[in-house]
Amino acid sequence: MSPFNDIYGWGRIGLHGLLSERIGYLLGAGADVSGAVTLRASDAVTPLLWLGALGSWLFIATFLLDGWTRPGFRPARHPVSALALGPRGWLQTTNFIVCGLAITAGALAVGPALGSTLLATVIAVFGVSLVASGVFPMDAMRGYPPGTPDETPSETSTRHELHDWAGMLVFGSLPIAAAVAAFVLPGPWWTWLSALTAAAMAAGFVAFGAAWEKDHPLAGLVQRAVIVVGWVWLGLLFAHAAR
Repeated sequence: MSPFNDIYGWGRIGLHGLLSERIGYLLGAGADVSGAVTLRASDAVTPLLWLGALGSWLFIATFLLDGWTRPGFRPARHPVSALALGPRGWLQTTNFIVCGLAITAGALAVGPALGSTLLATVIAVFGVSLVASGVFPMDAMRGYPPGTPDETPSETSTRHELHDWAGMLVFGSLPIAAAVAAFVLPGPWWTWLSALTAAAMAAGFVAFGAAWEKDHPLAGLVQRAVIVVGWVWLGLLFAHAAR
């Protein structure tokens, strides 16, 4: 065999080995890249879920503290939305928008974390509706802000009507989310907790509606009870999904 054939044979073997090595490396690198992408996606999900939990619980803490310390505001009678009125109204407006955005961001991670697009969608509707509640504040009425006539006006603004529609979505979507969670989350504890939350929120929403229409002196208290039950459950759901 000639030296040329020896060289050619060696080159062929060397090239084959080199190609095999390169292909193996690229395939391995591709797997590593795929794993890295999956890892990065997973890393992004957890912070969003904790952001949703924080938004749920911070909303409660803010309106309770603000309502307790707001001059002329009567938490037992006035709704949470009335805190968006008056000189300090910016605080509750910010609470609506920031916490609504946080919950909406958390909803984006619910699907990958819990495997339910329906649950994620309903929670996202809730979050966006919360933002809309801040963008479109209610009209002044029933003695707040101080100096406002102590009655319900016969006519309301378009802004107030949009706020009402947003409120209906807020208090309608969260019980639905809890009902969906009762079916999609594993384990009897979450099934019962979510089912009871859905029932309590639905009943509470009806009770608040009746109290509001009659201008009951405890209408605000009923609304707060509904909010605390629903928003605490939502925060727990986000925290559970983040674990």
